[in-house]
Amino acid sequence: MNCIHERARIEKAYAQQLTEWAKRWKQLVEKGPQYGTVEKAWNAMMSEAEKVSELHLDVKGSLMNEDFEKIKNWQKEAFHKQMMGGFKETREAEDGFRKAQKPWAKKLKEVEASKKAYHAACKEEKLAVSRETNSKADPALNPEQLKKLQDKVEKCKQDVLKTKDKYEKSLKELDQATPQYMENMEQVFEQCQQFEEKRLRFFREVLLEVQKHLDLSNLPSYKNIYRELEQNIQAADTVEDLRWFRANHGPGMSMNWPQFEEWSADLNRTLSRREKKKASEGVTLTGISQTGDQALPNKHSSNLSVQSDTAQSVQSQSSYNPFEDEDDTESIVSEKEDNKRKNVSSYEKTQSYPTEWSDEEANNPFSSTDANGDSNPFDEDATSATEVRVRALYDYEGQEHDELSFKAGDELTKIEDEDEQGWCKGRLDNGQVGLYPANYVEAIQ
Repeated sequence: MNCIHERARIEKAYAQQLTEWAKRWKQLVEKGPQYGTVEKAWNAMMSEAEKVSELHLDVKGSLMNEDFEKIKNWQKEAFHKQMMGGFKETREAEDGFRKAQKPWAKKLKEVEASKKAYHAACKEEKLAVSRETNSKADPALNPEQLKKLQDKVEKCKQDVLKTKDKYEKSLKELDQATPQYMENMEQVFEQCQQFEEKRLRFFREVLLEVQKHLDLSNLPSYKNIYRELEQNIQAADTVEDLRWFRANHGPGMSMNWPQFEEWSADLNRTLSRREKKKASEGVTLTGISQTGDQALPNKHSSNLSVQSDTAQSVQSQSSYNPFEDEDDTESIVSEKEDNKRKNVSSYEKTQSYPTEWSDEEANNPFSSTDANGDSNPFDEDATSATEVRVRALYDYEGQEHDELSFKAGDELTKIEDEDEQGWCKGRLDNGQVGLYPANYVEAIQ
């Protein structure tokens, strides 16, 4: 039972590790530079891990709910515990052997006693004969003393004959009782053999069931997992991926060449650097200033493509204010554009932007969240005030210069909560500050 219980814990731990691995790498691949069919093939590996994790959880459930419980129930039926300890079946077997041995053991004890008496008489006779022989050579010994020694030798010889006869008689009785003893012992032994046969057959049956539960290769679902994985990898088309990249990010992408535009007092368009990077969707209108109460015209001048839902959100949020800063207006629209990221490919989601643009955004107190009044740009970072001590569950080696490295069991301080990408900001006890995966630590209670 302990053996199966430990194996079930191993299956559960392996399933959890597969799930965590798949979740982590699915995020990394999704946010990485991969795209197209190769990205799908890579993600298929994580899907395989998730499916295999489910199968190993099923194995854990089968081991505990079926095999473990079966042995537990069999033990209750086959071995009955006693109030004073031990099992009833063990006591019955010992009593059976003891009862079968008792008559023969009694006669064996008599044989041992008669043998001991016979050997002692023989020893005494030899000593008396030796004394008599030595006395005949001693002239100083009187006839009366010699007579006593001779009588002693005669008495010892009689004792030897008597004990020998008793010894032979008891041994004969023991030999006569041996067949009955063997028969009685064999009956008890066969009863124990029958019980042991049931135990061995049961163990063999349970082990076969455990083997079936552990052997995933015979499951159709397990075979289908790797069949699907192979199909997804085989479906990766290099030519198609290159063609897609050329059409979306190469010479084949839609161009937005500058064209002559007449100045218009009614509509002033401001394009952010972020939208200029999204060439595959054309240039999106991100900053709008209106004069008067004129509504936003619905037109496509100078190859400007504005999605309908984005334009509507811009109209609803961009009421005219002659004293409003242009950066404030642009930040409102930028927030709406951030909500459209789900429709962008994995390559575009992780596209790096120029350093100058990043600095501009980082130093702009009127970012998208600030424009909506969700935070005060003059307040200190709210998250920095909340620090939580956490403990590492696994070893982690930082992959970038801004990532922390630690060992399982190390303690550190979380200073910022988990972001959308699954990373937290923390500080080691030596003062080093950096990022680390959120699922690699647990809070210290």
